[in-house]
Amino acid sequence: MIVDDSQIARAVLSRMLSNHKEFDVVALASNAGEALDALKTLKVDIVLLDVEMPGTSGLEALPDILRLGKGAQVLIVSSLCEDGAEATVKALALGAADTLPKPGAGNFGGRFSDVLAERLRRIGRASARTERVLSPVAADPLPASLRPMTEYRLGCLALGASTGGLHAIGEFLRALPSRIGAPILVTQHLPAVFMPFFARQIEAASGRTSRVVEEGMALQPEQIFIAPGDAHLGLERTGSAVRVKLSHVPASSGCLPSVDPMLWAVSETYSKSAIGVIFSGMGRDGLVGSARIVDRGGSILVQNQRSSAVWGMPRAVAEAGLASAVLAPADLAHCVAKRVESGRWK
Repeated sequence: MIVDDSQIARAVLSRMLSNHKEFDVVALASNAGEALDALKTLKVDIVLLDVEMPGTSGLEALPDILRLGKGAQVLIVSSLCEDGAEATVKALALGAADTLPKPGAGNFGGRFSDVLAERLRRIGRASARTERVLSPVAADPLPASLRPMTEYRLGCLALGASTGGLHAIGEFLRALPSRIGAPILVTQHLPAVFMPFFARQIEAASGRTSRVVEEGMALQPEQIFIAPGDAHLGLERTGSAVRVKLSHVPASSGCLPSVDPMLWAVSETYSKSAIGVIFSGMGRDGLVGSARIVDRGGSILVQNQRSSAVWGMPRAVAEAGLASAVLAPADLAHCVAKRVESGRWK
């Protein structure tokens, strides 16, 4: 479904997608109200959604579109995604799978058409069906291979995510107890320009002080420390204090920032008292760091396929047999709460 108040944009996007046989445009809507009415009776896999529209904006309608879409992924296609980083982060935090800047009038076509098709393949149902064919993993996979979760006092909680991760991290943090007695580290694949807006979204969702880290910053319990968009989040212990040590050394995943260096640093600093959580994202970033945390006696939790926009990063960790739980974000937070309670006096 394409939702855009511009008749020209709807026509051009439809024509672009008609050139790719794997896509079928089943509905067009000129505003959010039309889209919501259509979703009451129509099954779609992906919604292309503009932000600026008369009446209800795309962002205002996004939660209802996700609810009525019953599993449909939303790709925000808007000029605000290029000029307004805050709109991009808000869209991702509300549950959009991805965003794509809309080119100016007369600039549709060429490279934009290729990028649009690639984004849709990334988040679409075709990719999800391929994953299920290639693997015997079920919607809530691998219960037989789960590791027991250790019960040591929680020293540090580290969260890693990519596409679809902002919404998942928000759900997780809202369900987390107000006090866990440990700092929370976050590596989310985002460009540096988005990070201040991301930190504000995280602070609003969690009720905790959240900041983009700087070199030498000391970790504090109950606060959230976010990797910058142009460096890996590492750690260094000096006496009783643990401080941030940023790194630009290329990671094996090719990501910057990468989840792997953060998890590796957490494992070396906190050992058995570390918990890592891997949320929605494409690729295998986090697999190496998760293995290191498990080797050092810590625990790894991963988001399940059913609640993930892209079940790549969590899948890699689950299939490697490293996970102690494979659940939706709020349920993963409940696992952490149980660990905090059971390990309070250990």
